[in-house]
Amino acid sequence: MIPPVPSVELAPGLRISRILIGLWQVADQERGGAPLDPERAADALEPWVDAGFTTVDVADHYGSAEIIAGRLRRRRPAVRVLTKWVADPGTVSRDAVRAAVGRSLDRIGADRIDLLQFHAWRYEDPAWLDALEHLVELREQGWIGNLGVTNFDAGHLDLALRTGFPLVSNQVSFSLFDRRAAGPLTRVCRTHGVRLLAYGTLAGGLLSDRWFGAPDPGLDGALTWSQLKYRRFIRSAGGWGAFQRLLRAARRIARRTGASVANVASRFVLDQPAVAGVIVGVRPGAPSHLADNRRLAGLTLDRGSLAELTDAGFELDPIPGDCGDEYRRPPYLTATGDLSQHISGFPPPCAVETTADGVAAMFDGKPVAVRSGDRIRCLPRPPTHKGHPIGGGEPGAEAQFQLDRIEGALTSLGASLRDLTVLRLRIRREQDRDPLTRACLTRFPGVPPDITLAPDTDASFGCAAFEAEARTGRPIP
Repeated sequence: MIPPVPSVELAPGLRISRILIGLWQVADQERGGAPLDPERAADALEPWVDAGFTTVDVADHYGSAEIIAGRLRRRRPAVRVLTKWVADPGTVSRDAVRAAVGRSLDRIGADRIDLLQFHAWRYEDPAWLDALEHLVELREQGWIGNLGVTNFDAGHLDLALRTGFPLVSNQVSFSLFDRRAAGPLTRVCRTHGVRLLAYGTLAGGLLSDRWFGAPDPGLDGALTWSQLKYRRFIRSAGGWGAFQRLLRAARRIARRTGASVANVASRFVLDQPAVAGVIVGVRPGAPSHLADNRRLAGLTLDRGSLAELTDAGFELDPIPGDCGDEYRRPPYLTATGDLSQHISGFPPPCAVETTADGVAAMFDGKPVAVRSGDRIRCLPRPPTHKGHPIGGGEPGAEAQFQLDRIEGALTSLGASLRDLTVLRLRIRREQDRDPLTRACLTRFPGVPPDITLAPDTDASFGCAAFEAEARTGRPIP
């Protein structure tokens, strides 16, 4: 007898199935411009709900996925719908947030969104803080039941939580060959009681028996968008040969347990600390993998199997950066290898004004950096945004925000982190030295910070007064 699909309380009053239905492939199915029939798509999903898969993950940019999930929820009120909002880069107004959330409510046909997950394109643009602030307001007004994020790295999830944003989850890529989430991000989640929702667990179906021993498809147009994306991940992790060795290990375990490679891959992630659920992609109207995913509920991996999979992962090259960096920094591990599928460009993070000292990058109406010729000086400023303290007084969190502001100022003045030559910190307390140093070396490994103890430093600067210098010959954008 197959056990029931397990569930978990993601937040008070929000219980979800630990194996979630993911509808990101609806956008791929509608790539030719013809939307799916929402009623027929809901028909195809009803057997999943009958089998215990009662939670659907969608987004505002997954084609008609929100509408399909809404039709399913109308038939089966017990279904929980988790959606996402991906804002355009740049300034985020209260009205724009309200319009975006209202649009999702209309498409889902609900009075309240069970979980709204927010994606930020760039942290050096403080608009992401404004967006979260506006979302909290809508949560307090009853539009949103719970607030989460997606593709947040460890440092910025910690920053958001310490600033006081009531986040309950972070949805990130997590698989046998993408284990970035198992490091600092898991530690942050366990510290704050936040849970991870894992996508990419089956790499668009590449982590399955079908692809064991198969020739390398390359970046062939016959692959789905999801498979194109994860084929780039595989290349970054060491290539098709290394991926086949990983599949071989998963297949050995699958044969011992009477499961499939896909079951083993999903179970490995589901058993990781802080993981609340794994999201399996479903293509409404396409051949269903329902029976195979039902077997996942009854699969148990013993310590030996988990160790075997862990060791197989060590033979791969680590995916570069932290969670979400595939959308923020080269190499962009997306279906197209860049961000053209998602956005058209980025506005400068800071306003730029000409002053008596040069060209200044403005933050909250005050200069935070000044460029004169090819030299840029970043000035010390308090860790606040629009008068609100950021980081909760924790050194590492404050450092993330201060370094974001430096990066935003450099970007707005035509420079980048590669042009940074000096990073100075005046700290008020010796015990803050180590966490500040770690944060700086994580963000700017090529420029060790010059840290001096200065107890008389203005307390308004928080744990430290940050200053930086850069040189560039590139023009101001």
